[in-house]
Amino acid sequence: MRKQRFMKWLNKMPFMATFKKLFLVSFIALLSSCQKEVQEIIITPDEYHKAVDKITETMVHDIFSPPVASRIYNYANIAAYEVIRQENNKYATLSNQLHDLHKVQVADTTKNINYKLSAVVAYLEVGKSLLFSEDKVQVYQDSIYNLWKLQDAVTFSDSKAYGEEVAVHIKNWFASDKYAQTRTMPKFSVNTEDPSRWQPTPPDYMDGIEPHWKEIRPSIIDSSSQFKPARYPDFSLEKDTPFYKELIETYEVGMKIKEEGENSEKLEIAQFWDCNPYVSTHKGHLMFATKKITPGAHWIGICKIACRKTGADFAKTVFAYTKTSIAISDAFISCWDEKYRSNLIRPETLINQHIDENWTPVLQTPPFPEYTSGHSVVSGAASTVLTAIFGDNFAFDDDTELQYGLPIRSFVSFNKAAEEAAISRLYGGIHYRAAIDLGLDQGRELGNFVINKLKMNTSKIDVASSN
Repeated sequence: MRKQRFMKWLNKMPFMATFKKLFLVSFIALLSSCQKEVQEIIITPDEYHKAVDKITETMVHDIFSPPVASRIYNYANIAAYEVIRQENNKYATLSNQLHDLHKVQVADTTKNINYKLSAVVAYLEVGKSLLFSEDKVQVYQDSIYNLWKLQDAVTFSDSKAYGEEVAVHIKNWFASDKYAQTRTMPKFSVNTEDPSRWQPTPPDYMDGIEPHWKEIRPSIIDSSSQFKPARYPDFSLEKDTPFYKELIETYEVGMKIKEEGENSEKLEIAQFWDCNPYVSTHKGHLMFATKKITPGAHWIGICKIACRKTGADFAKTVFAYTKTSIAISDAFISCWDEKYRSNLIRPETLINQHIDENWTPVLQTPPFPEYTSGHSVVSGAASTVLTAIFGDNFAFDDDTELQYGLPIRSFVSFNKAAEEAAISRLYGGIHYRAAIDLGLDQGRELGNFVINKLKMNTSKIDVASSN
């Protein structure tokens, strides 16, 4: 009875209302704090795909050449891989496997590290540092970082810091790959005395791009000349010679496609695999450019398709991108080594000089020597690595070019896609057959070398069969 009277008196006291309010506010704050601590930041494979897409989108905007674009993918994916492999002992470090790459500092286990978040941070930080339009990536980073920070500020801060730490390590590594030195090397000198040597092509007659790319340090191959291809047919304008027959084939295939018009499947194939990051169009006094992805970016897109189709987890997704990127990057170094060694003239130049001055190729001839075909080499390398990861006879629908107004094309395997990519260069009128066939061989040999030498997967179970 006395207790009840006391409580009634207490409730009537002026300070009790304030006390109750303070208690209620404190209790809600405490509850909210507890909820934040237990809320997990979920990073799905799709978050990584989006990060890759953002770097691709920015590269297209900045108009990077195919070799330079391959370098960006390579380093960004390696950074992410060196983070995520720490969460899964199935994957081995790339340190002491890739040239001059030293061991990355492992994460502090006393910190709240979300390795998937750190991997995305590392990818974006490295990729951003190699682009011109860093602000475009920064806007994307800010949007996802703010969301993650709201979910768990401590884990976000620790994970972001570690991702940035790994990114710095990779930046220090790529600073010594001779890219910076090649920026100050002289332009390619055109040989006008030898009729077999490359000359600038219409419509802009640009200088040969990246003539010193062979100087770039490769990731895994021993040297830029390791996979030197077989020699193309000896240059000759005599009608019965192998070289002239290939020249005529390129001319006649192009004429046939133009006769067939828009209904030509060969035209569709040529356009689908064009992958020219800068197509210049001249109309009267106006000139404008059409921007697209590079050959390497197209195969990065195919890697994304394969990962999504198989439901690859986050670690395997990063693994697949990384191994494919390493093959693509080294393929460009290998191909460019041969291009500026053989220095072979393009079909368009010879056809205009000796066969038909009004002939134009279906695709715009890119500004560098003919042999070997870059798309053929890169497609051979990428398809070989992807086959090792996801298996042979891997059917897929390639929607990579949808955003550029081109329809989906379907393939029964990565190898068949590579073969179509290679022959598209003949249909496009920008290569002879030898550059296509021998370029594909060159790429496949390099791809097999990457598979056999690079030890990324430590499991006894074959990667492809683990699906």
